[in-house]
Amino acid sequence: MDVIFGEDMYVAAKMLNAGYKIAYAADACVYHSHNYSLIQEMKRYFDMGVFHAREPWIRKELGGAEGEGVKFVISEFRYLLKNAFWRIPEGILRTLLRYTGFRLGLMEKKLPIWLRKRLAMNHGYFNSL
Repeated sequence: MDVIFGEDMYVAAKMLNAGYKIAYAADACVYHSHNYSLIQEMKRYFDMGVFHAREPWIRKELGGAEGEGVKFVISEFRYLLKNAFWRIPEGILRTLLRYTGFRLGLMEKKLPIWLRKRLAMNHGYFNSL
């Protein structure tokens, strides 16, 4: 397995294709220790786009998450309207950077290596190219 991002998604997709089932545990708690800056978040989404560009079978066989992404953005802005309206400009910028990073990641093979490394959070991934 040689992926830039999403090793858990990759393994889960392989398992589903092999006939295994995956359970959703709504009460499971996950704590993320990162608090990404705007640029770091864009780079993370670039890596996610690279992952999906290089593993197109996952979206083809299991579907994409674009609909869920739209739902997340809507829920995020509803939350900000009620609880932190002054952060709406940051939310808009963050959403635009995520989208831009993801779209650039999807077309990464058209980009020069130096730019891929600059855009990637996991820039070492491109060292073997």
